[in-house]
Amino acid sequence: MSSNPPSPAHPRRWAALLFISIAQLMVILDSAIMNIALPSAQHALHFSDGGRQWVITAYGLAFGGLLILGGRLSDLLGRKKTFTIGLIGFAVASALGGAATNLGMLLIARAGQGVFGALLAPAALSLISLTFTDSKERAKAFGIFGAIATAGGALGLLLGGVLTQYLNWRWSMFVNIPIAAVGIVGALTVVQDVPTEGKRTRLDLPGAVLATLGLVALVYGFSEAESRGWNSGVTLTMLAAGVVLLLAFVLLESRLASPLLPLHILTERNRAGAYLSVGLAVISMFGMFLFLSYYMQLVKGYTPVQTGLAFIPLAAAQAFGSMVLGTRLSARMRPGLLMGAGYLVTAVGVLLMALLQTDSSYPLLAVAEIITGLGIGAAFMPAMSLGTHGVEPHNAGVASAMVGASQQVGGSIGTALLNTIAASSTATYLLSHSRTKAAADEALVHGFSTAYWWAVGFLAVAALVSFTAVKAPRPHHQAPPEEVAEDAAKVAELVI
Repeated sequence: MSSNPPSPAHPRRWAALLFISIAQLMVILDSAIMNIALPSAQHALHFSDGGRQWVITAYGLAFGGLLILGGRLSDLLGRKKTFTIGLIGFAVASALGGAATNLGMLLIARAGQGVFGALLAPAALSLISLTFTDSKERAKAFGIFGAIATAGGALGLLLGGVLTQYLNWRWSMFVNIPIAAVGIVGALTVVQDVPTEGKRTRLDLPGAVLATLGLVALVYGFSEAESRGWNSGVTLTMLAAGVVLLLAFVLLESRLASPLLPLHILTERNRAGAYLSVGLAVISMFGMFLFLSYYMQLVKGYTPVQTGLAFIPLAAAQAFGSMVLGTRLSARMRPGLLMGAGYLVTAVGVLLMALLQTDSSYPLLAVAEIITGLGIGAAFMPAMSLGTHGVEPHNAGVASAMVGASQQVGGSIGTALLNTIAASSTATYLLSHSRTKAAADEALVHGFSTAYWWAVGFLAVAALVSFTAVKAPRPHHQAPPEEVAEDAAKVAELVI
């Protein structure tokens, strides 16, 4: 635990939280919007399905591979400076992508978004961690941050559908520019960096190379597993290389006086439990978003806009689960207990999705979304807070990066593994049924259901990890329930 005394409360910390959350929202929105806009971009720029996969992969490789390095740079350069650089770079990359005239230009832009997103994301999380040192305010801050961030995926689907259907795919990139501009103004005028003692003046370059190459290899290996198969030589080689490089990274870090990632950040059981449980839960959540989108558009015949609207119950439930339930309960329950209970509630919602049929009504789907959103919102709030809690201020950036890295690796595994399971189950179903449109829809739903059962299993393991590994006590300060709404109202007033 850090022995540094808490810094005086930043007088404009709630306004700073708003701008930090908006910036994080932009990063999450971008991925969701691009998923909706990608078919239109492919048609306009005339590239192949392989190129379409690389538009997604280019962002994921750069973002996932550079997160730990980005977190350490924020510690060395200062969180506010790194945050601002990330915003400016993300806006420039988005402008380049929106103006793309060919696939190569679009891929460069997407990789640029990933690079600057890897600077932006850990800086944002560490700024919140260091700005809100009081346990009561910290819970509220992470509740609001989590509500805005976790709702971004569903909001991105809606916004992506509207922009693609009524404007064109280029606005899926251009929309980031005004959001980034708002964030930059807030960063320069409101966000305040937290001076830290013991700041390192030297960057562990060998560790940075090993960590980056190892994470890139893992993310690329899982992305290739989805398209090439798990037995592919490329898949197995990249996954093996990723494991070897990351083991070499850990070995190197254990021998350095100023490592890129101090290993005590990983070995402390509460933080380790938070990282692992988040990674396991994200495996399920990435698959859930993917299959629900397919279900709504391919089976139910929803338009992109209708699909985005259909995700609103999930987004609203996530926001309520994080900002209200998570914040209130965190003052009364151990983090591990709240996280585990939240994951189990999420599992119930995903289980309801596994029971969906081709003719299921939307109200049933909405109920499943609401239960899932409440659970994951309540679970992720204490997990994000715990991932950076107790870390020395000069290590806050790299600890924040570990939260992002667990999400990125979990998302890569979830997309590849659950999509493979669903596709295999769908193909097996079709072998014993007729090739009619109705049978094809039933086969898709059968595949999704099989993958959802696996997702339930990962959530159950995430709950088990939370119950057994996370033993941190509940905060000493208890927040009266009405104060949660009051502080949420303060942030809301800043938007109006």
